[in-house]
Amino acid sequence: MTDPGLLINAVILGIVEGLTEFLPVSSTGHLILVGELLGFNDDKGKVFEIAIQFAAILAVVWEYRARLGHALASMTSEPVSQRLAINLIVAFLPAAVLGFLFLKQIKEYLFNPIVVASAFIIGGLLILWAERRQHVIHAESIDDMTWRDALKVGFAQALAMIPGTSRSGATIIGGLFFGLSRRAATEFSFFLAIPTMFAATSYDVYKNRDLFSVDDIPLFAVGGTVSFISAFLAVRGLIRFISRHDFTVFAWYRIAFGVIVLISAQMGWVDWSSH
Repeated sequence: MTDPGLLINAVILGIVEGLTEFLPVSSTGHLILVGELLGFNDDKGKVFEIAIQFAAILAVVWEYRARLGHALASMTSEPVSQRLAINLIVAFLPAAVLGFLFLKQIKEYLFNPIVVASAFIIGGLLILWAERRQHVIHAESIDDMTWRDALKVGFAQALAMIPGTSRSGATIIGGLFFGLSRRAATEFSFFLAIPTMFAATSYDVYKNRDLFSVDDIPLFAVGGTVSFISAFLAVRGLIRFISRHDFTVFAWYRIAFGVIVLISAQMGWVDWSSH
């Protein structure tokens, strides 16, 4: 029987993953901090994070199931669907290639509090800059994007390999700098998360396959369900939010969280280098 304490941890971390995965605030940074504070940062905790991340991906697939289904069904007949597929492939490649080449070095040298805090704070400052500069928009929706737009966003996404950067934050803010509307940048970030996170999750599952156990199924089921629901609400909420607001609130949140990273490291609450 699963320890009730572990199930409570599963619920808390599922909420954290679901709410932060698609917001420009870095889910990894939040999971590291909360996992450390809960004492759920061992090998089981790291495998658990894989499970709840997969559930968060499924929330995006479910939310956009009609659009994705139509794109797949019309792939051979509609130029719009073909363009979306090409753009996702093009945007996926930079992070895939750079991750394959440098992931080991990144995990070895960049998981420390200075890098994580700096990424949070610099990301926040970039959001403030992006929102204060004059927006010159040439792509109101993802259907207006060219492969060049997708490639630029793909290279922005690759920056998220730096701990604390945020995959969604890099793609959304990169999209704003490259002439996408807030809605186009946000929705393309959601769509791009599907191949990117599926690939990363599949790799993590393969690498850690010996750590999975049938005894952990209840734990994964609880955390995954909570993560799915939280991510679903976060995706819908963000789309509604940006229809009336900009991303400034996330900028200040990132800056504040960067300070929290430094304090937690200085006080010995979190060993950021262990991740």
